[in-house]
Amino acid sequence: MFWNLKRDFRHLINSLVFRVFVWNKLKICYTGPHQFRRAALSPCALSSSGFNSFISRTEISFQYLTKISSKFHCGNRHQGHSYFSRGKDVQMTQDKSRITKQYLLASDFDQTLSFNDSGIVLSELLGSTGFEEKVAGLSRAHLVQQGAELAYLLLHDPEYRCVRREHLIEAGKRIHLKENIRLLSRLLNGLDGYHFSFYVISAAPEEVIQSALEGIVPKDHIYGTRFEYDSATGEIQSIHRVAAGYGKVAVLEELRLKLQLGHDRVVYVGDGSSDVHVMLHVNRLDGLTIAVSENKYITPIAKRTILSDDALSVLVPMMEEIAGWDSTMIRAMFESHGFVLQDWEKVRTDSLTIRETGAFPFAAN
Repeated sequence: MFWNLKRDFRHLINSLVFRVFVWNKLKICYTGPHQFRRAALSPCALSSSGFNSFISRTEISFQYLTKISSKFHCGNRHQGHSYFSRGKDVQMTQDKSRITKQYLLASDFDQTLSFNDSGIVLSELLGSTGFEEKVAGLSRAHLVQQGAELAYLLLHDPEYRCVRREHLIEAGKRIHLKENIRLLSRLLNGLDGYHFSFYVISAAPEEVIQSALEGIVPKDHIYGTRFEYDSATGEIQSIHRVAAGYGKVAVLEELRLKLQLGHDRVVYVGDGSSDVHVMLHVNRLDGLTIAVSENKYITPIAKRTILSDDALSVLVPMMEEIAGWDSTMIRAMFESHGFVLQDWEKVRTDSLTIRETGAFPFAAN
């Protein structure tokens, strides 16, 4: 059986139809005649000796090879053909040759997928002023969790008590979104063996997010602050849920269990102090955290920071950290969808403030 597999591999190598082959953790990419590439594996021609080297270096056991040989060599014998067709080009169906790894990608909304703060947009719609000062006051008093200030004002501030559901929907239509969120959502469904279930978790009102992302992200993939409304007057009566602070952790865990994923299959993207709890949670359990701002509370916590006006930018750290792609592969992926990475700077910045202590009077000399 082993030698049959060896012969079949040689037929496979000589076929120019073969493009991408994935077995569990093994990934072989065709790059030219007799040349294959794998992360941390030098290209080699699979000659008689090269095959043995290939087998040992990729750590495939004899039993696993036998299992594969049985599957591909005899898998469709009852239909009168096999996956390895001697002397002919080898064509393998995508569902038989690819194992897809499932991940959860959760993203904040305000200033992560958008350029605006929902509260500022809503305040402008109402003609109200002083929203940022009110938020700063609530933050200093630690009266509510970071990010839940708007929800508190909508429920308790007289200036915002006039807000109805239709105001929130209209505010969502005025949100300035980052570029290519729709394309990002589509690409996440099939990234070369990886599938990312895309959800939005934000302290912004759910109606605002749903309105802003209408036709882009399904409503059942959006978890924001949910209100209860008075059936007679339409005013906000109570808060059902606030996805802020530790509330984001609760929603994230609910989604992870629903999707039946391990902790290491979670990616979270955020921008501000309301994301601190959830990022610490994801980091502690070996997930991936990505900051999309230079917020001083977030960047020291997030494993990666990416700054861009385009939502597609989060794919760069995701594919580097999860799939092990290099810059060439990432650029090729963007180019295949009509984009070019015009500027890509990897920067590490240390910000220091140095002052004299007075303990050493001659230090200045």
